[in-house]
Amino acid sequence: MAAPEQGNFDDRDGLIWLDGKMVDWRDAKVHVLTHALHYASSVFEGQRAYNKRIFKLNEHSERLRNSASLLGFELPWSVEEINAACIEVLEASGFTDAYMRPVAWRGSESMGVAPGKTRPHLAIAAWEWGKYYDPRLSENGIRLDIAPWRRPAPYTAPTASKASGLYMICTLSKQHAEARGFNDALMFDWRGRVAEATGANAFFVRDNVLHTPTPDCFLDGITRRTVIDLAQRRGIEVQERPIWPEELESFEQMFLTGTAVEITPVQSAGPWNFEVGDITRQLSKDYDDLVNGRIPND
Repeated sequence: MAAPEQGNFDDRDGLIWLDGKMVDWRDAKVHVLTHALHYASSVFEGQRAYNKRIFKLNEHSERLRNSASLLGFELPWSVEEINAACIEVLEASGFTDAYMRPVAWRGSESMGVAPGKTRPHLAIAAWEWGKYYDPRLSENGIRLDIAPWRRPAPYTAPTASKASGLYMICTLSKQHAEARGFNDALMFDWRGRVAEATGANAFFVRDNVLHTPTPDCFLDGITRRTVIDLAQRRGIEVQERPIWPEELESFEQMFLTGTAVEITPVQSAGPWNFEVGDITRQLSKDYDDLVNGRIPND
């Protein structure tokens, strides 16, 4: 049910870009008193390369810098420099298709809740990673549990940042779901509205109209925005609005979107069941065509 194991990430051949230079994979280390390890002062991106080209690279690099700024630290690397570093990592990896992880964090110059004059760091790694879920699930749909944790209100956390600390409840929720035989979990927000899965945005279909929760306390994902654009190109109406759980029984289809999950259909979420319908399949094909350069990326 879980994503396939990929082996130890600290013991591999390869290179990682770290603070401006390429280092051996096994030498890309941080000290145990790094501020980010103790106080979650870290942000990251997940991005994919297809056919040796990183999809939506500039948007990912912009969001990385914005996320760090929301956490109160500025990265000394520009968007253009981060883009160049990501391309360098991909070329050094030799991969045609890859998952890439830029991560930025506060260093070990100060220890305490207040970060003091900690130095910002940035690392970028790439590895081969196929489907997030078993490919058979991508065809037939995954099963979602209902998460025991809720997305926090935007006045309680920097919810517009892709901050590592905000994923703690995602880890707990996905672990809880897998222990109960599910593939992932659907999370509600602090008000009880439908929010997202543990690492992906949610979409629903009813009467050929696409519905998706308003991202006011979780990330407005890059893949999410891409799928909205693809739907609108096909003349599919898209409604971004609050969605309450009681409404889920009226939807015919559900799917998740994200860099890792791409477009993944859902067969059930808690007590609610869905079909893998035409709109889900069409948008999945359109997305695959887009990232692989078979249709223009406007």
